[in-house]
Amino acid sequence: MSQITALALFSGGLDSILACRVVAAQGIRVVAVKFVTPFFDYELLASRDAYQEEVFKKYGIEVLIEDLSDGYLDLLHNPQHGFGKNFNPCIDCKILMITRARAMMTSLGASFLVTGEVLGQRPMSQRRDTLQVIERDSGAQRSLLRPLSARLLPETEAEAQGWIDRSKLLNMSGRGRSRQIALAREFGIVDFPSPAGGCILADPILSRRIARIYQGNFVVRAEDITVPDICLLLLGRQFLLPGGGWLILGRNEQENARLLTMAQEEDAVLFMPVRPGPSAILRRAAICYENDVQLQEALQLAAALVVRFGKKIKDGPPEGEVQVSVRKEIQILTIQPLADKIFKEWALEKVEK
Repeated sequence: MSQITALALFSGGLDSILACRVVAAQGIRVVAVKFVTPFFDYELLASRDAYQEEVFKKYGIEVLIEDLSDGYLDLLHNPQHGFGKNFNPCIDCKILMITRARAMMTSLGASFLVTGEVLGQRPMSQRRDTLQVIERDSGAQRSLLRPLSARLLPETEAEAQGWIDRSKLLNMSGRGRSRQIALAREFGIVDFPSPAGGCILADPILSRRIARIYQGNFVVRAEDITVPDICLLLLGRQFLLPGGGWLILGRNEQENARLLTMAQEEDAVLFMPVRPGPSAILRRAAICYENDVQLQEALQLAAALVVRFGKKIKDGPPEGEVQVSVRKEIQILTIQPLADKIFKEWALEKVEK
């Protein structure tokens, strides 16, 4: 008989690590899939090989990385099972992941699915009734094994077929982690992440930025939003300028560098060449204004904000020189910093001094 393969959803947290190891301990080949979106772990797409090597070295787990972004942006329009405390559609998120994983099973030769869910650990998505809903709506009623709580749940196909021994699975429940930590030690796992909510949609501040789009309170319509838009929305200081401009300012050197790499052809890019300060993107500046007069007015405001958040020079002039690039044309604006009282209402969140 050829070796059975299981496909496991892998968050990178301790529960998903243990779920993979518990199944693999029974001689089953486990292939893990790490789903990413702009709201969680998206940066891994740029370091795919390094991440895969790290996971295998630390935990002995073969992991794939799959981008779930497009389907996820559609999901946020109207998740069937609603949102959590913030803008997190946890139940529909898990349904989407398991549905996508089911679609991958044939190409990977997988016989069943595995998750690290623990009965009762999360109040929204890991109640007994919710686990049943996730199975039903993802079409995985019999193919989904939750090895950490399996003995508290109905038998799955993997157990019924004898692919895996139910008596060697676990009966974990609740929010405590002492049993998981003890099991990790048994497996020789000492380096694992602390529990934390890694999804930006559960963040009380950043999730409000995303909610604005889907509630129709943003300059970009929800049906037009793109993955790069989401990535920009989660970065730096955010302003909605009079006239409909969307301005993003970096808060430090790292964010400045990221902004410059994320700028697209239709964006305006601003920075001060001779004074430390923020880089900025005026999103879609080349196409969102009716005429050049409106564009120049927006660029003047954007440049004044760049100067406002730039480093002040002792005994030097308050104005600064800002290089502006749009439509492959470059201009230098010498401009005064914008007074806080003018732009206070433009900020998505309260602006720091």
